[in-house]
Amino acid sequence: MSRMLQLKLRIWRQGGPASRGSFLDVDAHDIPTDASFLEMLDIVNERLLEDGIEPVVFAHDCREGICGTCGLMINGRAHGPELGTATCQLHMRKFKDGDEIVIEPFRAAAFPVVRDLMVDRRAFDRIIEAGGYISAPTGTAPDANEILIPKDVADFSMDAAQCIGCGACVAACPNSAAQLFTAAKLGHLNVLPQGQPERWRRTEAMVETMEQYFGSCTNHGECHTACPKEISLDFIALLNRDYIKAKTKNRRLASQA
Repeated sequence: MSRMLQLKLRIWRQGGPASRGSFLDVDAHDIPTDASFLEMLDIVNERLLEDGIEPVVFAHDCREGICGTCGLMINGRAHGPELGTATCQLHMRKFKDGDEIVIEPFRAAAFPVVRDLMVDRRAFDRIIEAGGYISAPTGTAPDANEILIPKDVADFSMDAAQCIGCGACVAACPNSAAQLFTAAKLGHLNVLPQGQPERWRRTEAMVETMEQYFGSCTNHGECHTACPKEISLDFIALLNRDYIKAKTKNRRLASQA
């Protein structure tokens, strides 16, 4: 049976990337413990509207832990207190009656605030555009068993493909680095046969695009802790190895052109 919580919220309000923001203090009463964190914000917004206050802007889409748009800083932690959980899957039963909850947008220069709790994550899109794809001939789809892939390789690739691009790794990193995101997007393609034609060009292009917007990785490991899909740091090791190889191989290919 759901209990009701009486909470004190401190919610960041900001009109836009160039505006000066501040916290709005809200008494959130009678919040069901079986509500998700985003459902709690929905309830708060309905009450703000009733009081003639503009609702708080926050990003969301699937609310199933898949799309990655819901990321928030909750009491200073990306996605909140529960490990391996996106904001939309965090439930209010993780909080206690009378708690004060501070809610902020992800803080990173590469993620400027759009409004209130919503940030612009298009820097991630630029990394993907630089090489996060494979060449595939058009026409009839090939038979599923035509390209044999060992199970351990397929499993490794799928572990990387779980990344939902939410940006929690960047928000949690003291350097605002995007190595875990980029490593996951590279890893799930670079280990598969279909990803080999562009492997070295992809690696160099995506890593160097990442470096234009984000800080450098210094192995704090906060990215893995904050990641709602618990992406392994092993993918960063793979990124570093492939990037070193790519610089040599791409230089050799360029000299032969």
